[in-house]
Amino acid sequence: MEKENIAVGLDIGTTKIVAMIGKKNEYGKLEILGVGKSKSLGVARGVVNNITQTIQSIQQAVLEAENNSGYKINDVVVGIAGQHIRSIQHTDYVIRNNPEEVISGRDIQLLIDQVNKLAMLPGEEIIHVLPQEFKIDGQSEIKEPIGMYGGRLEASFHVVVGQASSIRNVGRCIQSSGIELSGLTLEPLASADAVLSQEEKEAGVALIDIGGGTTDLAIFKDGIIRHTAVVPFGGNVITDDIKEGCSIIEKQAELLKTKFGSAWPGENKDNEIVSIPGLRGRDPKEISLKNLSKIIHARVVEIVEQVFTEIKAYGHEDPRKKLIAGIVLTGGGSQLKHIKQLVEYITGMDTRIGYPNEHLAGNSSEEISSPLFATAVGLVMNSIENNSNSAYRIELKEVEAVPRQVAFQAVAAPIVEERVEVSDAIEEEINLETETTENKIKRSFFDRYVEKIKDFLDNAE
Repeated sequence: MEKENIAVGLDIGTTKIVAMIGKKNEYGKLEILGVGKSKSLGVARGVVNNITQTIQSIQQAVLEAENNSGYKINDVVVGIAGQHIRSIQHTDYVIRNNPEEVISGRDIQLLIDQVNKLAMLPGEEIIHVLPQEFKIDGQSEIKEPIGMYGGRLEASFHVVVGQASSIRNVGRCIQSSGIELSGLTLEPLASADAVLSQEEKEAGVALIDIGGGTTDLAIFKDGIIRHTAVVPFGGNVITDDIKEGCSIIEKQAELLKTKFGSAWPGENKDNEIVSIPGLRGRDPKEISLKNLSKIIHARVVEIVEQVFTEIKAYGHEDPRKKLIAGIVLTGGGSQLKHIKQLVEYITGMDTRIGYPNEHLAGNSSEEISSPLFATAVGLVMNSIENNSNSAYRIELKEVEAVPRQVAFQAVAAPIVEERVEVSDAIEEEINLETETTENKIKRSFFDRYVEKIKDFLDNAE
């Protein structure tokens, strides 16, 4: 068993679950060794609502990634999102015993630990404590306090909070799938790592990740995370609107959206019509593309305006908080035709589509470079940063034997038998799925938190 620094990210989205195995190549780029994806059957708006189905979907994605790569997965860094996520700004300080000693990482950790003890609303837990700027003895705007002298160390923090039960449900699903949880990362932070450049983060940028069930926002300025939010709407509500508005089934609505949909109604002429086959021998349905784009436009405007409200709440109109780099769109929803122009029109800000290919090795497939996989790529990058050794190489015959099958049966025997049928039924749909979904947090931020979840899960058994 040769030791390699192999990283694994698991993106549990509302429409699909992606397991991605990768490592850094000699040029410092991310080489993707294997990807597995499955339809997400037990997740709604980023939150697990059916443990059994979610375990099955995770196992399917993990197995596919293992078979594609020839590696066996031990543990994963998981993206956390969902409508229960909120963020707060908090300022705290410590008085140092000896101001004549230089400030060390221990002092900063002490301050972070203090913030981690903040009282939250019942049922909530702190996911991330992200230091923004420090103040030493009243001297402000210090980005790196280590090595300086001072008695009072103060800092402003961006604190991300989530529902404890939702986080533990995710932990339970992963443990029951036969793998360990090595870290948690907020999905918009993972996506930001994958698609934003350091220059954009310095200049000021808003990342909008339009997934299937949620739309995630992360705002950076001066290289520091300033604001995060999760809007509980994504590509799925657009599909639902098409389904209702055109009286067709969901699969047809998803196809219409991806193949013919546009966020800008003026693009289609009145006589452009697409014919949808009728169910069970019924007559085909004719749908006007102009009407289709009107339905899509109405819902996309609603989603973008909600996100823009969050950007305004951050205060982007203040000259000191101006987002010079504008907006970056990523996630499956960003592939909707003319969405870039619509976002520019609503917000008045420069917009581009974010692809994770900047950090990927040159030989990466076009599919992995898609905005659909931005969160998964960011999670693998996060796992690499933690110096994970999350997978090891196995012999081909071992892969064929599917060693994880034992874990499947221990968890939920009846599900295993259905696995093949489910996978067959959704194989053709996989390309249509959008995703939620997602990070530059040091390992130490997570350690206590992940341990806490593990302890909880062990005690629950």
